[in-house]
Amino acid sequence: MNDDTKTDPITIAEAQATVDRWITSVGVRYFSPLTNMAILAEETGEVARIMARRYGDQSFKPGDKDNLADELADLMWVTMAIANQCGVDLTKAFADNLRKKTERDSRRHAENPKLHNS
Repeated sequence: MNDDTKTDPITIAEAQATVDRWITSVGVRYFSPLTNMAILAEETGEVARIMARRYGDQSFKPGDKDNLADELADLMWVTMAIANQCGVDLTKAFADNLRKKTERDSRRHAENPKLHNS
């Protein structure tokens, strides 16, 4: 197995390939898509918990982890796993999504008075 623990910048495609290599070797096999969807929801909740405590009105309880970077990486991981098992090229999907948003929102946000009031 390649050393997939490098810290140099990697592309989305490289990250997807790394997730696939890890899952099919260390992880044995992919979980079912439904299981991965449940894991995605769980990880989203963990990000929400940290955000609510860091930036909202809740406080951390003794023993709570405050590792937003790790939780966001968990979200990326399971998103890439779902993309892999469903045949989605996230590089292309991201480029298409950015193009869609740019076309749809080219003036919308600039003309939104709510965004200009602090």
